[in-house]
Amino acid sequence: MRFEILIFRLKHMPITQSAKKALRGSKRKRVYNIRRKDAVSDILKKIKKLVAEKKVVEAKAMLPSAYQAIDKAAKIGYIKKNNASRKKSRISALIKKAS
Repeated sequence: MRFEILIFRLKHMPITQSAKKALRGSKRKRVYNIRRKDAVSDILKKIKKLVAEKKVVEAKAMLPSAYQAIDKAAKIGYIKKNNASRKKSRISALIKKAS
């Protein structure tokens, strides 16, 4: 298994200088994307858990922070604008339905 991964990495290493720079940039962007993904998914999970526990007031209080995380993810391009709008709409509908 490890040997196959090693072969894969050796086969797909960048050769040109520009490809090496692009690889470094994509590694940096990957960190930011993971950070945004975790922020969005964590806050949505917390809100859904609160709604399931019938703690609607606390869920409503967390709604602005959820909007903020979703908007930041859309701003850096992790998700598209309509995807962000859909997520915000669905989470607010979930809270409204529970109350």
